[in-house]
Amino acid sequence: MSRIGKMPIKLPAGLQVTIDKNVVTFEGKKGKLSHPLPDFLKVHKRDNTLVVENTSESREAKAMHGLHRSLLYNALVGVQEGFQKKLEINGIGFKAAVEGRKLVMQLGFSHPVVYEIPEGVTVKVQDNTKLTVEGIDKCLVGAVAADIRGFYPPEPYKGKGIRYAGEQIRRKAGKTAQK
Repeated sequence: MSRIGKMPIKLPAGLQVTIDKNVVTFEGKKGKLSHPLPDFLKVHKRDNTLVVENTSESREAKAMHGLHRSLLYNALVGVQEGFQKKLEINGIGFKAAVEGRKLVMQLGFSHPVVYEIPEGVTVKVQDNTKLTVEGIDKCLVGAVAADIRGFYPPEPYKGKGIRYAGEQIRRKAGKTAQK
């Protein structure tokens, strides 16, 4: 049995949970999320807790037990509080702006980089160089932040590029002049 999978999930007040066959739906103040479960996992609601039970003894089922328990917990936290990732843009002339559902970035290329923001996620820009990606789905928030960072990952010589807030970039010494 998975150590993480066997831990019960405490349900806070003000959260609605519905279990329909193998789909668990959480509804909170931030929104609504559903999570499908494989056939070998069963969810039971007892008092103010959710318990995920594994009905199979296979190695894959044991691995999925902990994974799906964590995904259910992430959905619960998402509809209650939401998730956010912060990004910083470093570089001369580098900036970003949100225009409707599009993020337009100037990253030193000959053209602006335009990113279509998916549904369920909001992107905010402060001071043209600080981005905040927010949403209720942890996986989607992380994927959008990774997509944005992927347009110009930080380079090791000058540190230019898009990085996560607090991310440490390993710097390299440049070439030295030989005499």
